[in-house]
Amino acid sequence: MTVKDWFEQRKKMQIARRDQDPQIDDTIGKLWVKCYNCNSQLLRKEVEENLDVCPKCNYHFRINARTRINQLFDEGTFEEMFSNITTADPLKFSDTEAYTKRISQAKAKTNMNEAVISGVGEIDGNQVAAAIMDFEFMGGSMGSVVGEKVTLIMEEALKRKIPMLAVTASGGARMQESILSLMQMAKTSCAVARLNEAGLLYITVLTEPTFGGVTASFATLGDIIIAEQDARIGFAGRRVIEQTIRQSLPADFQTANYLMKYGQIDMISSRAELKSTISKIINLHKK
Repeated sequence: MTVKDWFEQRKKMQIARRDQDPQIDDTIGKLWVKCYNCNSQLLRKEVEENLDVCPKCNYHFRINARTRINQLFDEGTFEEMFSNITTADPLKFSDTEAYTKRISQAKAKTNMNEAVISGVGEIDGNQVAAAIMDFEFMGGSMGSVVGEKVTLIMEEALKRKIPMLAVTASGGARMQESILSLMQMAKTSCAVARLNEAGLLYITVLTEPTFGGVTASFATLGDIIIAEQDARIGFAGRRVIEQTIRQSLPADFQTANYLMKYGQIDMISSRAELKSTISKIINLHKK
């Protein structure tokens, strides 16, 4: 029996068992994960031990902000800041659901107050201020609180005179806050300008996916811009661009490799090498 036949047989058995016990879906989901790139069925434990990277094809799965912090920062050194700042609903916005309800659902799903975690920690002994975004919280959208927390941690980097790291994962601006969300692009960009004026190192790591107003502001203003392997990065989505210009785009458009080819980023890093890459950059820029 080939490996493919084994998986097919196992899949049929799982379907049959699922018909008898619907709760088995939860068990399967906890034990197994499917790679989006090579379609391999993988033990979730093996994937997690491999930094959430497919051991067969090296595809990089999306990870949440807390997992990212655990992977990048020295154990026990990261101190979260500004977690008390929470989202309001100044426009009393409602589409198919009230904005306040969407926020409550996102908090329950992620156990976070907003789509970014800001704080200070150490990377190989070097103190670093950081803003780590989480796509699971409303698509990592940037509202007023995200912009505020990113700006405040940049100001903390200025105060302590330490490097600043931003790890982005976002679909763009949060439209439920309209112009208040779009204002965060200018706000965060001004904070980056102050870092530059002070001569402080600012590193950005663009992860899967980084789009919209985040790309158009602090994500692409880094002194050194790193893209994680397999990340898609852009402003508008592929379909929107094709409909606007009425042309087909290259297959690799908006990928990390495409941006590297045309000089939009400085380097591509695998997840396994990301911490050491950031550490080397920080050490090279020490005064």
